[in-house]
Amino acid sequence: MTTTYAVLSEGLEKRYGEVHALRGLDLAVAEGTVCGVLGPNGAGKTTAVRVLTTLTVPDGGSARVAGHDVVRGAAAVRAAIGVTGQDASVDGELTGRQNLRLFAKLQRLRGASARARADELLERFGLAEAADRPARTYSGGMRRRLDLAASLLTTPRVLFLDEPTTGLDPHSRNRIWAAVRELADRGTTVLLTTQYLEEADRLADDIVLIDRGRAAHRGTPAELKARIGSYAEVVVADGSAMVPAAGVLDQLTGSVPVLDHEHRTVGAVTTDTTLTLPRLVRELDAAGVPVVDVALRPPTLDEVFLRLTGRDDGRTAPAPKETAA
Repeated sequence: MTTTYAVLSEGLEKRYGEVHALRGLDLAVAEGTVCGVLGPNGAGKTTAVRVLTTLTVPDGGSARVAGHDVVRGAAAVRAAIGVTGQDASVDGELTGRQNLRLFAKLQRLRGASARARADELLERFGLAEAADRPARTYSGGMRRRLDLAASLLTTPRVLFLDEPTTGLDPHSRNRIWAAVRELADRGTTVLLTTQYLEEADRLADDIVLIDRGRAAHRGTPAELKARIGSYAEVVVADGSAMVPAAGVLDQLTGSVPVLDHEHRTVGAVTTDTTLTLPRLVRELDAAGVPVVDVALRPPTLDEVFLRLTGRDDGRTAPAPKETAA
């Protein structure tokens, strides 16, 4: 079966003076999927989005979005996409409802259908009660939700979301996640840049890790996690046992352990497929380490990100604690 790509770039280059933002970026996003684009600050994520949405002309390479060249067919690209950038683009003097109706007119929606679609989106994103207030009175999260609603007035073939949930509370974030997943299920291709690793893990069919303007790693969340092996984690009974526990993990995993003193947790990644939980428990017991809990589990996407981008100097972050939603 032949794969059709909604976004395809080859060797994209972009410089801003001395800054080489894109250094031969290759992307391939299949139609109807959600692609998570991750990377450290300054990696080139936003520049890539600006090139792919025709806001910036590349210095080299090529890219096609929805079948159109982003330079020669820029108008056709713009007609096929939706975009939510990092900064909200709503008019603060207009009400939420007026903003959506204005955007609807710009997208050639008219009359009752435009009004109905605006009202539907205000309800979906929890803005119905504030719909007739000026947007300047909205909180940052409310403006963000209104901005995303504006990008969904029509159903775009490709939707670009540049860190869409930054600063949102968990409830608002869940609303946006549900909307994104629904769009993808209906056939819209979504390219999502985010710094929330949980967001990419929840939404993305495929992930591209961009580092220094290039696609450094790519794969499904499961494939990327498999590359760095497992994560061994020990919760000790008291703080004095953390160093001995770290010694055991260092010997067994060959990785530099990370100590979380607040939670009395020591963890380390391992690619040793022969390491088992019973063996880990036996070694800790033999070293006289008093433990509360021991786990050997797949890594989180946060740990994958830190390891594969080399931003932890060989270390991996401690696992996040589970919290009630």
